[in-house]
Amino acid sequence: MKIQPKDKRVLMAAALGRIDCDLAICNTKYVNLFTGEIYPAIVYIHDGFVVHVQPCDPTEQPEKAKRVVDAGGRYIVPSLIDSHVHIESSLMTPRVFASAVIPHGVGCVITDPHEIGNVLGEEAVRYMHDAGEGLPMHQFIDIPSCVPSVPGLEEAGASFDASVIDRLAKLPRVIGLAEVMDFLGVVDGEDRMMEIIDAAERNGLYLQGHLPAGFGRMVSAYRIGGPLTCHETGRPGEALDKLRAGMYVDARESSMCYNLPTIWEDVKDLPWRDRLSLCTDDREADDILENGQLDLVLRNIIALGMDPIEAIRAATLHPAQEAGLENLGAVAPGYQANLLLVDDLRAFTVHSVWFAGEEVARDGKLLAEIPPISFPVEQRNSVNAPDLCREDFLLRAPAGCTDKVRVNVLTYSDYTSLTRIVTEELPVKDGLVDISGDGDLCYAMVVNRYGSGNRTFGLVRGFGLARGADGSTISHDCHNLTLVFRDPDSALAVYNRLREVGGGICAAENGAVLCTLALPVGGLMSADPAPVTAAAGTAMKQALRGLGLQMTNPLLRIATLALPVVPEAKFTDLGLVDVMSKKFVPIFPEA
Repeated sequence: MKIQPKDKRVLMAAALGRIDCDLAICNTKYVNLFTGEIYPAIVYIHDGFVVHVQPCDPTEQPEKAKRVVDAGGRYIVPSLIDSHVHIESSLMTPRVFASAVIPHGVGCVITDPHEIGNVLGEEAVRYMHDAGEGLPMHQFIDIPSCVPSVPGLEEAGASFDASVIDRLAKLPRVIGLAEVMDFLGVVDGEDRMMEIIDAAERNGLYLQGHLPAGFGRMVSAYRIGGPLTCHETGRPGEALDKLRAGMYVDARESSMCYNLPTIWEDVKDLPWRDRLSLCTDDREADDILENGQLDLVLRNIIALGMDPIEAIRAATLHPAQEAGLENLGAVAPGYQANLLLVDDLRAFTVHSVWFAGEEVARDGKLLAEIPPISFPVEQRNSVNAPDLCREDFLLRAPAGCTDKVRVNVLTYSDYTSLTRIVTEELPVKDGLVDISGDGDLCYAMVVNRYGSGNRTFGLVRGFGLARGADGSTISHDCHNLTLVFRDPDSALAVYNRLREVGGGICAAENGAVLCTLALPVGGLMSADPAPVTAAAGTAMKQALRGLGLQMTNPLLRIATLALPVVPEAKFTDLGLVDVMSKKFVPIFPEA
């Protein structure tokens, strides 16, 4: 995709100095991302595009410019491009999200709306596209490829096939097919995934990948299948394997996954890293406002040892190249004038942000106006879950089990999203599976919230909840209503509150709600201003820590409990899933 100017002839005339440019930025330290040089230069801009970069003496004044801005000796670099992000995971709607990230130097995001796509289908993707229109940043759309993530293993609010890809590919800002999570469907050549990939390639879209724990022949087969990128890279050796196979590795640092140290250790000695990009994937409102968005990822990889110029390439030019954005990601002739003035490259302190040649933020404050626009999707309660009572939150043992019962327990080994199945023998009391004597065990329930009535009830170990209940309608990627709890009264309180407010995250103890983060837009987002949503997210984290979830970010601990594309096992609304075999496993193995 190429951002087209109004009149290329006018830009060429401005480049030649035959007409006055709209703007010249002088007294800069120009960072050339093509050669790795830093030198004094004047950057000439016309009709929103860079038309000429003139190396010069630092004191040289511009010629043929209607307006001159003195950069004060600051570095001039492109604005940042997030190679893979879910705006929904910020808990903010697209326009609110823009207001939060632009002051951090983010001029473009490549967003995958598969979260709300699983809830509201094609309408949701069109909403995310239209809500991102007319902003002082680019929000490009990759069409969700896996709605639901794995058919037959879960039920979501929609189902996408190749015909949906064909329709959505016609939207003006659609550029790719989003993370192809059903990696087994790809490498095994299953019809559904092959037809979706064929539709994307037929429409000229690039393909984002999702290959957790991918090595060796699996990487080769997956790359042949079509996906070019992968942000699910967290184990030693993974990044190296994928780069060697010609894939782009989108090095991720989200609000819950911190992959940079492992990836950097993998790649730090390579002579070339032109296919390493940076992304955030899932970063929440309070994290963005307090710590940053892609600018934080950039600072962190510099702190690990990457040269600042290379790090800037990984956050600008490389993402543009992998997504086929021909004239974004650099400050150079013919490129849209999306740029930053930066005080220090290593600390990456952003002084001002420019979009299409206009200053849109300065010193962390948004200058551009983002008019609020209301959409019908934002007014709809998407939680259509059944009425339940206290008895529904009691886990009954199979008939005949009066003393003990064997149970397949979903087990976390650490604070990642990786889980496995461990069969345990547990006590039975009054016909119920009793966990009162084991503080590490919790009940878990996934309830379909799209009207099917499906629900799964089992046990989870190592989740971290010590008491009460944690519930959420953010449950990747089906976003069914998911609960982890120690007692039925608290679970019921959380369940009813989430239905009432249209979704979000809720915590309860002793049957009483402690805190609710209401996210009524698809059960995933709030249209409130960013500081309001950020404060609510912070309060929710404090409540969850009070229930025992002592981790860096407890908010989305529950979000991947029902994600059957992450090894080795998960709960969904249809049952307990062995991810690698794509088969259901009984909760009670001998029932």
